[in-house]
Parts: sequence; C-alpha cells; structure tokens
Amino acid sequence: MDIALLVLRVVVGLYVAAHGAQKLFGWFGGGGINGTAGFFGGMLGFRPAQFWVVADGLAELGGGLLMALGLLGALGPIGVGASMITATLIVHWPKGPLAANGGYELTLTNLAAAVAVGVAGLGRYSIDHLLGISLPTWFSVVVAILALVALVVSIVTRQAPTPQTKPETA
Repeated sequence: MDIALLVLRVVVGLYVAAHGAQKLFGWFGGGGINGTAGFFGGMLGFRPAQFWVVADGLAELGGGLLMALGLLGALGPIGVGASMITATLIVHWPKGPLAANGGYELTLTNLAAAVAVGVAGLGRYSIDHLLGISLPTWFSVVVAILALVALVVSIVTRQAPTPQTKPETA
C-alpha cells in the first residue's frame, strides 16, 4: 500500500505542480500569470483574473509538490482537489467526460487521486513519516473548509465570459 501511495502521489503531484508552474511562471509552454489571466478573465469570467490565476497556480504548484513529497499531510491533496473541482466544473464539464473532446477526464482523475491520498494518508514513504510530522485533523479540516469557501467565491463571482471575436477573413 505504501508503494502504491508513493507512485500515486509522485506522478499526480508532479504533473499538477507542472500545470501550476505553467500558470505562474510560463514554464513548460504555459502562459504565465498575464497570459493565463487573459483566459481566466476572458473565456472563464473570473474576476479579478490575475488574483484567481495566482490562487489556482499556487494550489496546483504548492499542492502538487506537497503531495508528491508527502509533506504536511492533507494540505497538498486539498490544494490539488480544490483546483481540480474548479477546473472540472467550470472549464471541462460542458465538454463531456472524455479528454479527447476537452472534457473532464483528466481533472476528475486528478481529483480522485487527491481524494484517495487525502483519505488514505501519505504512507510510509513520505517526508511526514520520515520527520514524524502529523498535522492535527482539525487543522486540515479548517484548511479544507477555507479552500471550499474560496472555490465557491471564485465560481459565484464569475462574470459572463467575454465573447471571442473571430479574425476577419479577406
């Protein structure tokens, strides 16, 4: 079980962290904060767009790294989960279940992995286990509630997406 948790944590955690690095720093072909803010504000209607890009990027980068390292208990899976819930509902849900159509297949899979790690724990092959770190359950619950509140606020304060203009043809 510990090896299974390690594999799940490292693979999903690092991929999600890389996705956050795309948003925050423009690494791995990403748009960085300003480029991603155009998408968040225009196509998705998040306001203020740069704030939500940074919040989402930190949830993905920080949550993914914490999850991959097995550090600070459920905090990493909470960050990953919050980001994946938003991405699933707002970006990918209308496109259906399959990634080939831009659907929620990957975000829902990442969410399931984060929930599994959050519920099962980080396992023996983690920094928490190595250092004897154990966050109190109440702290993780408070962070999860705050993440849920932020998620709800980000969704309910969205504005209508900016219509995309088609380039003129000659």
